[in-house]
Amino acid sequence: MLFEPLFAHATQTPQEIAVIDDLGRHTYQQVAAMAAGLGLYLSFQTQQPRVGLLLPPGVGFVASFYGTLLAGKSIVPINYLLGDREIAHVIADSGIDTVVTIPQLAGRLKETPLKIVDLTQLPKAPTGIAPRFPCPRADDMAVLMYTSGTSGLPKGVILTYGNLQSDVDAAIEHAALEHNHKFLGVIPLFHAFGMTAMMIAPIQLGSTVIYIARFSAVAALNAIREHKISILFGVPSMFNAILHLKSAVPEDFAHFYAMISGGEPLPSPVREGFKNRFGATLYEGYGLTETSPVVTLNVPQSHRAGSVGKPVPGVETRIVADDGSTNLGVEQSGEAWFKGPMIMNGYHNLPNETAAALTADGYFKTGDLGKFDADGFLYITGRKKDLIIVAGEKAVPREIEETLLQHPEVADAAVLGKKDPSRGEVVVAFVVAKEGHTPTADALRDFCRQQGLVQFKVPREVFFVKEFPRSPTGKVLKRVLAEKLN
Repeated sequence: MLFEPLFAHATQTPQEIAVIDDLGRHTYQQVAAMAAGLGLYLSFQTQQPRVGLLLPPGVGFVASFYGTLLAGKSIVPINYLLGDREIAHVIADSGIDTVVTIPQLAGRLKETPLKIVDLTQLPKAPTGIAPRFPCPRADDMAVLMYTSGTSGLPKGVILTYGNLQSDVDAAIEHAALEHNHKFLGVIPLFHAFGMTAMMIAPIQLGSTVIYIARFSAVAALNAIREHKISILFGVPSMFNAILHLKSAVPEDFAHFYAMISGGEPLPSPVREGFKNRFGATLYEGYGLTETSPVVTLNVPQSHRAGSVGKPVPGVETRIVADDGSTNLGVEQSGEAWFKGPMIMNGYHNLPNETAAALTADGYFKTGDLGKFDADGFLYITGRKKDLIIVAGEKAVPREIEETLLQHPEVADAAVLGKKDPSRGEVVVAFVVAKEGHTPTADALRDFCRQQGLVQFKVPREVFFVKEFPRSPTGKVLKRVLAEKLN
């Protein structure tokens, strides 16, 4: 599982290009040799069961990922965009004593007692190294992946060989991905979305993946043009940045099979902007680190705007009422629960949190609110914990954000609840105005009413900011915005 496809392609099609990155072009034979050599080295380097990877997207991460598995060890991808406190927590909680990194990132580890493996100093592995494959079980841990920590310290999510393999298999089948697709990797590989969609899937297919170490819209567009990219997975903020490039034209996207958005809700202006300006469809998907991550996905053969698609093969679903016991029907909104072989084994060192997240019969409680339509498409309507209760009435932030984004002078919007002595909570909005525009709070409130929002959902206060604080994958950090309300 997981590592065999790399070596099968290295044997069958050794000279096909596996990875293109800042260092050049790398064949399947070369990547497999790097992984085999690194696996042998790591097996002697540490007795710990896990190894940390602190690496940018590129051939180094790919070879280190598969090399660590070959060494019979689990991988701890370290998010190099986290703060020192969070990185120290990941190191301590995971129990690693060895990290594979490069000089540009090694400084993040200078205050730690870790053994540092400098990838740039390792000898190039000869192609003759014959790897000894370990024999992991499906329920053995492959990756200990820490959540991005949008609320408190990151939690370690235990993803097994079976979790990751089943999810990649399901996504490839559901989206009908093929060997001849060219993937553009713009999401960090320390993130579940990037790791599965931008590394494990293309390597399993024997495809070519082009990595951009640090995302920029210009670099992404140049790569799309140069390499004739056909598959792009990204987060909404990335697609929004590409949408606003003046040089981008419809011909740039004519050869795409699919551009898939995930990580956070896709704003309708971005989706519609791609369609209107480029004639290109953005397909939205949904998943969490705890689900390996993909559980639903719009694809070229089956899609519906505004939804996050239908479940991938092997996924069972429930929409559950507030009492946790009532399964709701079509078009009824409740918490989305998922069950299947891609659901995590649990949270590392957190038995109480694991028990709270997983039901006795194996369903994962996402904390997200959603509903299914009559044709089986899932719509995510918000986060359960983000619900704003105004005098007993429920306001869903996403609905209000989508309304604000329809205003011609609004570039971005985030809605939160603020404590209120008389109503419990009231709705407040943070807004980023489009360049050159200065909308007023009164104008935006009037607009919300004109769009049909009932009065208790209309923002009581509107705060204008230049930009939103975001996680490394582009999610708006609402907890940081909430601190401004105190």
